[in-house]
Amino acid sequence: MTKCYIFLPILTLTTLLNGCGGYPRLLSYPFDPGGRSLNSTASELTPQVSGRFIVFTSDRRGSQDVYMFDMVTRSLIDLPGLNSFDAIASHPSISDNGRYIVFAASRQGRTAIFLYDRETRQSRNLTTNLQAEVRNPTISADGSRIAFEYSNNGQWDILVYKTSGQPLNIPQDPR
Repeated sequence: MTKCYIFLPILTLTTLLNGCGGYPRLLSYPFDPGGRSLNSTASELTPQVSGRFIVFTSDRRGSQDVYMFDMVTRSLIDLPGLNSFDAIASHPSISDNGRYIVFAASRQGRTAIFLYDRETRQSRNLTTNLQAEVRNPTISADGSRIAFEYSNNGQWDILVYKTSGQPLNIPQDPR
């Protein structure tokens, strides 16, 4: 009978500790002073994780650009056509499959929301016709919708667009 009193608490404690081992866990990625990895001597800002990818902005090449890191291959992914010297990129977000990256970019004092398609290697300004300030875009996991903050009268609100660039018809008046 004494063995039962000792065995039961040990079994319960072992079960609880095994259940806590899966998440969260600390991952370590390499540091590279040459800027070819996730971490460098430059400032890495606003990381977003989705699926196997991490997107973030960094000034490692002298301008604030968007970078993408693959956690499986443990390497940076080239993003041709995304970054430009005349823009300051911020707040990137990525779809789960890694095809779409949405981000804010400031050019000549005006900020816009851009969608980058890794398959076509092209960026598109989603807010060309929107006369408002915009910031903090995010993309849905399936890459079909993009939400961001906008303000044209001092009040910050949220807009949701389709990936095609069309705004979704979401009622804005409280009911």
